This record gives sequence, structure tokens and C-alpha cells, in this order.
Amino acid sequence: MKVVVRIGRFLFPLFTSLLLMLAIWYVFLKAFPQVGPRVGKAPGDIWRYLVTSPGAPKARDLIFDDLQITLRDAAIGFGLGMGAAIVVAALFVSFAAVEQTFLPVAMLLRSVPLVVLAPIIVLVFGRGLGGVTVLAAIVVFFPALVMIMTGLRNAPRQALELVAAYGGSRWTGLRMVAVPAALPSVFAAARISVPGALIGALLGEWLGSGTGLGASLIRAIPTFQYNQLWASIVLVTIVSVLLYAVVGVIENLVLARFGAEAGRS
Repeated sequence: MKVVVRIGRFLFPLFTSLLLMLAIWYVFLKAFPQVGPRVGKAPGDIWRYLVTSPGAPKARDLIFDDLQITLRDAAIGFGLGMGAAIVVAALFVSFAAVEQTFLPVAMLLRSVPLVVLAPIIVLVFGRGLGGVTVLAAIVVFFPALVMIMTGLRNAPRQALELVAAYGGSRWTGLRMVAVPAALPSVFAAARISVPGALIGALLGEWLGSGTGLGASLIRAIPTFQYNQLWASIVLVTIVSVLLYAVVGVIENLVLARFGAEAGRS
């Protein structure tokens, strides 16, 4: 029952945020009438475009085909970025010399705008799936690295000392104490990284592959396909919120079973 309440408390603000975004959409179009109905599409316009108009099935197929490509790119980038962040964070926390050597380099790379790095990434990894997923992974990697390192460092010192006293290695302490203690940070990093992976995939598709929603969004502007443009943005936003919610629900279920509160219940 407690888990259901926690999940409900997590999902309610997301639902409220979606309603708030809908209200902001309406207010924006009213506040800037110079945008005009040709360019600025209201929620009702998008509903007709995707659901009730005669061409709605074809419009949905076009957008959903591109969305599948973007979700594939984002999923691979998310997995690569999160996996690399967990491994590198464990290395940095376990070996101070490694952290002192490579963390400044990582932060320096993080300070470089992704748009500047994109041509180099495309040149090295190609304009296809490789380049797009690397861009998505970079967006995921750096914030996740910092958050996971913080979680690993907050492991109970007494528990780590107890593992060492019984002859456990550094890796044993990391596996038995630090990783379980860092689960909230790992899931928080995952929640933040899901929208980041989508943004990285869209950027990579725009600058590199020429496929997916990222490319179709750019093509829609010069061809005056504003219904498609707004509908694509709306769908990406909804998918991003839904994926964020899915990760949050999994987080609550896992922490209820393996987190610190599970041990006290």
C-alpha cells in the first residue's frame, strides 16, 4: 500500500505539469497573436491533424515511423551513457588517482557545446546510427556521472569499514554497500537522462543521420508543414514525460524492495 501511495505522489505532479503545459500553450498563442493560425497551432488543431481529419492516419504513420527511429536512437544512447557513467563513477570513487587524472578532462569536455562537438562526432562515427547514439550518450553521461559519484560517496562509512574488517576487498564494499546506497542517485540520474537522451538523439538526427523526428522537424519548417511540426513536438514531449514516469515508477518499486526504507519496514 505504501508503494502505491508513493507512486501516486510521484505521478500526480507529472499529470499536473502536463495540464500546466497545455495552459501555457494556450496562453502563448493568445499572448502572441502575431504568430497567426498558419504558424501557431492550437491543441485542437493538433487533435484534428492526428485524429479526426481525413488525412490523420497518414499523418500518424509518418510521425510514428520517425518517432520509432528517434526512440531507438535515444534508447541505445541512454543505455551506453548510463552504463559508462556507472562504470566510470565506480572507478573514480575507488581510485582517487584515476579521478584526479581524468575528471578534469571530463569536465572540460562537458563545457564544450554539443553543437561544436557534433561535426567531429559525425566525422568519427559516421552519419548513421553510430554518430546519433554517441551524441545521445554524451548528453546522458556527464550529468549521470556526477550524480552517481555523489551517491556512491554517500555510502555508510561504518558499513564499508565492517566489510573491510571481515576481509572484504574494495570491490566487495562497493558491491555490497556503496551500490545499494547509491540506488536513489542512479535512478535520479536515469530520470533526468531519459529526456536528455531524446534531446541528444534529436540533435544527432538533425545534424547527422537525416532520419527520425530530428530530421523531419527541420524539414517541416521550410516546407511550411506546421501541423506536422507542432504535432511532432507535442508527441516528443508526451513521450518524454511518459518515459520519465516509467523510470520513476520502477524507481519506487525497486527502492521499496531494496532501498534503505525496505530494511526498516
